[in-house]
Amino acid sequence: MLAFIVFFPILSAFIAYIIGKKNKSARDYFAWIVTAIVLALSISLKEQTYSIAGFCSLGIAFKGDGIHKVLAVMTAFVWFITTVLSKEYFQKDRNRNRYYFFMLMTLGATMGVFLSADLYTTFIFFEMMSFTSYVLIMHRGTGEALYAAATYLAVAVIGGLVTLMGIFMLYHMTGTLAFDELMQAVALLQNKNQLYIVGILILFGFGAKAGMFLLHTWLVEVYPAAPAPATALLSCVLSKTGVYGIMILGGIIFLHDAKWGIFIVYFGVMTMLLGGILAVFSIDLKRTLACSSLSQIGFILVGIGMQGVLGEHNALAVDGSILHLTNHTIVKLILFMTTGVIYFNTRNLNLNYIRGYGKNKPLLKVIFIMGALGVMGVPLCNGYISKTLIHESIVEEIAFLSEAGQSITQMKVIEYLFLFAGGLTIAYMTKLFVAVFVEQPDDKWNEKKEYMNNISKILLSFCALLPLVFGLFPHQTQENIAQMARGFVYGHAPAHEIHYFSLVNLKGAVISIVVGAVVYLLFIRKLLIEKGSKGETVYLDKWAEGWNLEHQIYRPVLLGLLPFLGAFVARTIGSITDGIIALFQIYIFNNKTAKIIPKENIYFTVYPQGGKQIFKDNLSKSLLFLGAGFAFAMLYILL
Repeated sequence: MLAFIVFFPILSAFIAYIIGKKNKSARDYFAWIVTAIVLALSISLKEQTYSIAGFCSLGIAFKGDGIHKVLAVMTAFVWFITTVLSKEYFQKDRNRNRYYFFMLMTLGATMGVFLSADLYTTFIFFEMMSFTSYVLIMHRGTGEALYAAATYLAVAVIGGLVTLMGIFMLYHMTGTLAFDELMQAVALLQNKNQLYIVGILILFGFGAKAGMFLLHTWLVEVYPAAPAPATALLSCVLSKTGVYGIMILGGIIFLHDAKWGIFIVYFGVMTMLLGGILAVFSIDLKRTLACSSLSQIGFILVGIGMQGVLGEHNALAVDGSILHLTNHTIVKLILFMTTGVIYFNTRNLNLNYIRGYGKNKPLLKVIFIMGALGVMGVPLCNGYISKTLIHESIVEEIAFLSEAGQSITQMKVIEYLFLFAGGLTIAYMTKLFVAVFVEQPDDKWNEKKEYMNNISKILLSFCALLPLVFGLFPHQTQENIAQMARGFVYGHAPAHEIHYFSLVNLKGAVISIVVGAVVYLLFIRKLLIEKGSKGETVYLDKWAEGWNLEHQIYRPVLLGLLPFLGAFVARTIGSITDGIIALFQIYIFNNKTAKIIPKENIYFTVYPQGGKQIFKDNLSKSLLFLGAGFAFAMLYILL
């Protein structure tokens, strides 16, 4: 069954493509059936393992218990909902056959990641998923989509190569990549300093997919450019494959390692703050939600990091990070698919254009509210439970340090930044809700017409209930999820029952709500909003265009500096070779007319040809040379 869940969608992609050539509606319904079957099988999974020896040399292995089942059900559920809603969303699009083909391929690859029983299997399907999901991003074929997809592919290729180097080194050091054996194998290592290098290399690829700070630049470009169903898959599921890899590092390879834990906490704090700040400044609905995803990934990373910091007392951090992963999936599915409904009817997501669109649409408003409350972490909704657990893990570490007479300054700062980032979430989600559902609508939105079909209403309404159910009954819902999944990272149940709605636990949420109100009223309303000539609200884009790591650093280095250095080395080697040949001709073959003639610039592709710089405009060539460099590095490691 495990292999079937992985390979059935991949094989179905070909069948769907053939069906789509004859009948598009039949293809859509076939895709519904495939995702429904995968969902049903994922729910029925029991504790079992399956391996295929010799596949890609080392073989691949799958496992169906604990966190593997949780993530498989989560993935299949999101895929089923987005696939059903895609029929209405894509009805005016071209190349739908291609989209469904790669959507099903990506489903199989993602299942391969989450059901993997060793790091090698994880990597194989992780890379496959990166390439198949690339097509989902560039589906519309616009300049923006192609540019974003190229960035995504570049990050995927570079991240994958670096991660593969780390996996090779880890296998060389431990002799195994199986999750069940890695912890013991790592514990037997004499010199663990090199293990940190391995960890950073592996983290690079997984962190890039998750959208971790410094590797996040693709996320805020790709999410707005991709179609809404693809964006939902990226935010709800594909980014979680990166988080899954980081959990492997923190919960298995660096189990209870405080140094590694605080390292991840630092990156988590920077990620959640950066995402929150970018979302506050954004005036595009989907871009704001993309930045929100970046911020929420930061919260999860803080929870993963606190697992290492707290060591054997990390029960709250383990449960908090696992539950925030699943909670974020639910709320972002709601929010991105609601965004898809808005875009389908308006063909625009700029807040100044869609202002007031949802004011007279009560069902859409309620659905959006439930997703917003969940991601904001408001009490009685699911996000509150997971954020509270992560926050209390920080408070727990502060108490331990205080009892031991050690400085608590660092952890106090981390706690304050955690609560501030929660406040930013409340501020930017309030901004979105007011802009779309409260502001006075333009005349063009006052006409009454059907904006969702009945299937979309039923599915989105069902999804909108989940944050409330999970928030009202955490002991019956979320704790069961945590109990299933925590064994993967050797976690254990909390020492005592958690009273989520006690005054102590509500305190953190109240502080974030107050911070959010202050940011919205005194910063967003005062500095980022003004009144237009007709008295309408105008949302201002005040984020400086130059504040972009990709445009200012990454692309210039990859497409400018590296090709230039390559051409410089090539020119130098070429000149030396020509010089040696000329000297041989003169002194050995007595050719007195021989001389060195420098090669023309055309031989070195960083130089212009016909007014166009060949190398700078071709990302694949840069990646080719970069890949060659990594190949040499891997050969060095192996030999």
